[in-house]
Amino acid sequence: MTTTSKALSGRKAQAAHNDEAILDAARAVFMRDASAPVSAVARQAGVGIGALYRRYPSKEDMIRRLCADGLRQYIAAAEIALGRDDGAWAAFEGFLRDVVDADVHALTVNLAGTFTPSEELYRMTEQANALAAELLTKAHAAGAVRADLVLNDLAMILEQLTAVRLDDVDRTRELRRRYLALQLDAIRPDGGRDSLPGRPPTGEELGARWVPQ
Repeated sequence: MTTTSKALSGRKAQAAHNDEAILDAARAVFMRDASAPVSAVARQAGVGIGALYRRYPSKEDMIRRLCADGLRQYIAAAEIALGRDDGAWAAFEGFLRDVVDADVHALTVNLAGTFTPSEELYRMTEQANALAAELLTKAHAAGAVRADLVLNDLAMILEQLTAVRLDDVDRTRELRRRYLALQLDAIRPDGGRDSLPGRPPTGEELGARWVPQ
């Protein structure tokens, strides 16, 4: 390898490191305060504001990247679950646990209404919903979940679970898994209630939160 190519590789590695640091910082900053400026992200990441803007020309670009990363994790969890061969309930339970552990919903819900989603995000959301619907359909067909559980209920359950947050990451995961276990018992066919009260959230109700205010 020539000196020039080594230098290029070094710059690429540094750029990748900076990008990871920026995104980690952005998650932390925007979880505390969705209205925080990008300068707060740069300070937390330990990079110059110029380096940040070279990667993300605007705060919305950064937020869209964070949300896209979350959707990719959600989609990956659903695809893994659909590929399992140990039963519809195990796949459904494993999917919910993986999504909760990945902390996918916490940040995106916190940022809802603060940015304009891109067409890519809409496409990814449609894919994510289709995969989750397939998992739920299989769980229904196997009699593994209560008949009145609908897809939009899952979004609310996941939001409730990812709202549990302490400064200790391990303790947060432990508590989330505790309450996930309670939720899972409740959505089984023998969950102790013949029917759920009220109507599930509509698509319009869930989507309205993403309209910039």
